[in-house]
Amino acid sequence: MPDTAIKHDEYTSEDIQVLEGLEAVRKRPGMYIGTTSAAGLHHLVWEIIDNSIDEALAGYATKIDVSVDSDDVITVTDDGRGMPVEIHPKTGVSTVETIFTVLHAGGKFGGGAYKVSGGLHGVGASVVNALSKWLEVTVKKDGKVYFIKFVDGGKVDTPLKEIGTCDPNETGSSVRFKADDEIFKEGTVYNHDTLYNRIRQMAFLNKGIALNFNWNKEDELKGTTSFLYEGGIKEYVAFLDQAETKLFNDILYCDGTDKETSISVEVSLRYNTDYNEKTYSFCNNIFTPDGGMHLDGFRQTLSRVVNAYAKDNKLFKSDDEKLSIDDLREGLTAIISVKHPNPQYEGQTKGKLGNAEVKPVVNKIFGDYLKRYLLENPDTAKIIIEKAKSASEARLAAQKARESVRRKDDFGSANLPTKLKDCASRDASICEIYIVEGNSAGGSAQQGRDSNFQAVLPLRGKILNVEKARLHRIFDNAEIRMMIQAFGCGFGDEIDISKLRYHKIVIMTDADVDGQHIATLMLTFLYRYFKPLIEGGYVYIAMPPLYKLFKGQKTLRYCYSDDELELAKRDFGDEKYDVQRYKGLGEMDPSQLWETTLDPEHRTLKRVSIQDAIDADSVFSMLMGDEVEPRKDFIVENAHFAKNLDI
Repeated sequence: MPDTAIKHDEYTSEDIQVLEGLEAVRKRPGMYIGTTSAAGLHHLVWEIIDNSIDEALAGYATKIDVSVDSDDVITVTDDGRGMPVEIHPKTGVSTVETIFTVLHAGGKFGGGAYKVSGGLHGVGASVVNALSKWLEVTVKKDGKVYFIKFVDGGKVDTPLKEIGTCDPNETGSSVRFKADDEIFKEGTVYNHDTLYNRIRQMAFLNKGIALNFNWNKEDELKGTTSFLYEGGIKEYVAFLDQAETKLFNDILYCDGTDKETSISVEVSLRYNTDYNEKTYSFCNNIFTPDGGMHLDGFRQTLSRVVNAYAKDNKLFKSDDEKLSIDDLREGLTAIISVKHPNPQYEGQTKGKLGNAEVKPVVNKIFGDYLKRYLLENPDTAKIIIEKAKSASEARLAAQKARESVRRKDDFGSANLPTKLKDCASRDASICEIYIVEGNSAGGSAQQGRDSNFQAVLPLRGKILNVEKARLHRIFDNAEIRMMIQAFGCGFGDEIDISKLRYHKIVIMTDADVDGQHIATLMLTFLYRYFKPLIEGGYVYIAMPPLYKLFKGQKTLRYCYSDDELELAKRDFGDEKYDVQRYKGLGEMDPSQLWETTLDPEHRTLKRVSIQDAIDADSVFSMLMGDEVEPRKDFIVENAHFAKNLDI
């Protein structure tokens, strides 16, 4: 027989890569911080803040300062006990060095230093060091000041040394670092609002702890903001609820600790006249967007206690009447915060709390409180129940409306809206749908598009403000029904992304105030009823040009902002040209619309993303809700960001 044996390369111990120290973190940063995009960059800050918060939760720190310098250097300082500086018995180097160079070294792994903790289960400090260009730690302890510096992803540059003295009563730790641009290739520039919102949230979740945010960059945001909430999550509910019309003044609040499990629970809630729910759950200060056992326990208890009260007090018309948890969620603003000595999260992103023992603890602490509150406040109890009964009636009407707009197939034309000018392709991954306002703009877009992969859906006027409407009214709105039918993926809790007919949903409106209002209404609708589409990166905003520079029949340049126009004028110098200001998309002929706004080779699209779901909820409620004052305050505070609005 001929020699047909397959030759294999040798597989020996030399093929096994052993990463020493923090090399593993630098090699696979996504395993430790999820991503090396902007979210991962900011995660470095959260890890260091979490360590200081843990010190505060243990009862040793009362103040935390977070600073961002002009070169995007982060400094986090607390007034806790100060990190241990003595030689660590196992590593043979200082404990501070051990904390910042050894994974899973910290006070969160036994020893009783911390009862509860957030962060990356104790790997946070070393991971931040590994992903930094340099990092410095200053410790004040026992009347002495200590300093250590690391460079190039965790290598010791200056070993721990004593650099001075301080008052023996002055203690604490300060961590200063610069993120490594070789790791964070998209940039190491921090976002003010992302940091501001998270630091404020930490202050809400940890009553009595002062957090100071120092933005030291030379821009309009420069300054220090101090957060201190003695009321904790009770004040958080008031803050989240500020744009709503309240059904009653009381903010319900309870807290307690289960002695057997050492699990502590805080719950705060209030109802308003709105139709949306704003309920957020946290474990050890970490937001759990997918809920878990603490949220399940809260909802189960809310339903059980309210139904029992209504039945006992003859507030139902019949014995079989019952309020569902969906009925009780309408208009609810609530915070559920638990502290757990050993939390277990489902999924790498810690989106869902999995500890089963949390549920009965929430049931007991919140249930006992709510029972007592309803008995002592019958007027408020009746308001809550009437609100839920009204929601129940609307829910039944919405169920009927849902059925009328459900698609029966994925791509068949029978159920598509007649106004939709669909594309030829059925490959959703390349298909785009442009949502435009008005027949004029719709006509230009239809003629200017590439009909192979670009669809156009013209809407008539401004769509319904879904922030002020119940579901059955929303489903009765013709424009909204058209969008639901066109997308083809379901809506609300029934969305199936695999059935989405277009992987780019593009909002294209005029660049004036009316156009911006229409875009805001559209985003509100998509955020409330198609949030997975935004989270999945399927929603975009088109950026049509504001100006055309031309000479005779020749187009010289399009400009998409006032700043770009000024730059273009300088580039043309003394050359004679004319400037056309586009007031609306309908003013552009199809070829112009294609080359500026539709052509993938030249257009600019802004992808809509949610950096902070809780803040996004509040902003939509404030912008689109009933309360005027919060909206007025927002406009005044942000007016300096607007330039040359057309009114």
